[in-house]
Amino acid sequence: MLRITDQITLADWELTESFSRSSGPGGQNVNKVETAVELRFEAERSPHLAPAVKARLKRLAGRRWTQEGAIVIRAEETRSQQRNRELARERLVELVRAALVAPKRRIATKPTLGSQRRRLAAKAIRGEVKAGRGRVSDEDA
Repeated sequence: MLRITDQITLADWELTESFSRSSGPGGQNVNKVETAVELRFEAERSPHLAPAVKARLKRLAGRRWTQEGAIVIRAEETRSQQRNRELARERLVELVRAALVAPKRRIATKPTLGSQRRRLAAKAIRGEVKAGRGRVSDEDA
């Protein structure tokens, strides 16, 4: 069981862990010990998350979201399998907590009078620069 907030906990059936050999330095240890952790969370089937939270979670997860609706998190930073398990679970908790926060609705506002005037002044200057371009006639030279 994984606690996200005081109200939300993820059941054990929603989480599966698989272990594989890690890449990177570590000498002979890397070749014989399966320290890398792949944590899989069945987000789409989870009864603990609201549909809006699942939609935000899908957007936040990006490439880690599978076609089956699961989130796959891989941790292989340390040489300890236990520490990698903790890291993977911490990342999942952070991801779900980020999805729980609903973004604030943007309230449309009018541009200020000053910003409108600045924009028009800049357009006028740019127009003069462009009007000054063009072929030079013999009379001007």
